[in-house]
Amino acid sequence: MNNQKLEIFEFAKKNKLEVNDFIEMTISSRKTSKERRIDEMLSVLDDADTLIVTELSRLGRSTAEVIGLVNELIKKQVRVIAIKQNLDMKQHDMNSKIMITLFSLFAELERDLISLRTKEALASKKMQGIQLGKPKGTIQKSKFDKDAVKIQELLALGLSVRKIANYLGYSNHIGLNTYVAKRKLRAGV
Repeated sequence: MNNQKLEIFEFAKKNKLEVNDFIEMTISSRKTSKERRIDEMLSVLDDADTLIVTELSRLGRSTAEVIGLVNELIKKQVRVIAIKQNLDMKQHDMNSKIMITLFSLFAELERDLISLRTKEALASKKMQGIQLGKPKGTIQKSKFDKDAVKIQELLALGLSVRKIANYLGYSNHIGLNTYVAKRKLRAGV
């Protein structure tokens, strides 16, 4: 993230632009647009503002998302600059729209190729007889481990898993029930 900030500051200085604010966004397929701070960015930017990004792929997870976001920004009359692609997008500029689509498509293609190579490598390992993943029966660490003794004591007293979860401050009694079953904590009861 610091390299991106530095690159943006250098670009702004070279082009006599002023950087007023940074919004650090996380591009993750598991997070909502609110969690990635895209909604915040859209609400902060107004007419005649300029958004500078190091590259277009930083704006979204897919071609459609990047194009949609850039189109929304251009409709709001926000100038969008992508440094690495040397793009300066303004409203009603057909060349900018074509370039956005192409660069976004290439970024998505690159992600797809990486995914494909990963899947092929895993398939190759499997063909070689290498077992993927953790061995069957492996017990992973759990957030409940720190309270294992207390949980076992409370089970021995006859408390339900739901009551134990509430007592210990866990919101997920189903997860605790799975933990109790996998660790066979009721066996000593």
